Amino acid sequence: MSRRVRIASVNVNGIRAAVRNGMIDWLDGADVDIMALQEVRATGEQLHAALPGWEIVNDEAVAKGRAGVAVVSRMPAVAVRPVLGPEALEGVDRTHWAGRWIETDFDIDGERLTVVSAYVHSGEADTPKQDAKWAFLDAMEERMPRLAVERPLSVVMGDLNVGHREFDIRNWKGNVKRAGFLPRERAYFDRFLGEAGTEVTGVDGSTGPGLGWVDVGRRFHGEVDGPYSWWSSRGKAFDNDTGWRIDYHLATAALAERVTDYRVVRAPSWDTRWSDHAPVVADYTIGV
Repeated sequence: MSRRVRIASVNVNGIRAAVRNGMIDWLDGADVDIMALQEVRATGEQLHAALPGWEIVNDEAVAKGRAGVAVVSRMPAVAVRPVLGPEALEGVDRTHWAGRWIETDFDIDGERLTVVSAYVHSGEADTPKQDAKWAFLDAMEERMPRLAVERPLSVVMGDLNVGHREFDIRNWKGNVKRAGFLPRERAYFDRFLGEAGTEVTGVDGSTGPGLGWVDVGRRFHGEVDGPYSWWSSRGKAFDNDTGWRIDYHLATAALAERVTDYRVVRAPSWDTRWSDHAPVVADYTIGV
């Protein structure tokens, strides 16, 4: 019998700090079944200590206290793949991509669901940091079509560090030359979300095949500003809602049809936040 599965994603900005600042109180009332975490910044042992009672799979960054992704759940995973793809990342030092991609399979009432927690590099235009980001986005572009074929009910979630469209950044005009809103970055999302089997022209003029994935948040909320999921610490960005929508649920077409609700859980005030990112939460109908 099918049932609602509530899936959340959040960049915790350090799991231990998030827990100290009130994450558990939020979790106690959120009724989440599966949650993708990014920027965990902790060992597996520390993560288990921070979230007792949860089933946990994770991939740590090579550098201590950096990056790190995890999927935590109320049910055990049946398979875990913590590597985006050696063929896609050939020649890229693992220090640049460890702790940034983990695929987790769940068997739920007769169906296989795949949840990916992804943490794309923030990048910095015209620097080696941006080169690492290009390599990671290239690898995503190679993996995502294969994943959709192998596991038709899949969702790639996380802090993807790109505002796809002008709706996704309040001050987009001031950021067109900055990492996070570069035309080349946005063009990847044009292809990720373009109609499968069609030739897509990106905002930067590049062309490539559409992959057919669905931006669940944009589909659910429509053509509106935001809702944003991250706010700078500068000035009064949070109070004025001058934010970026860079945290996503990207679902296969088949899974996107199962969405019954989607929301960004913005804290009521700056001082009640437990991360600089807000959780993005969606309800999916899973099971036969």
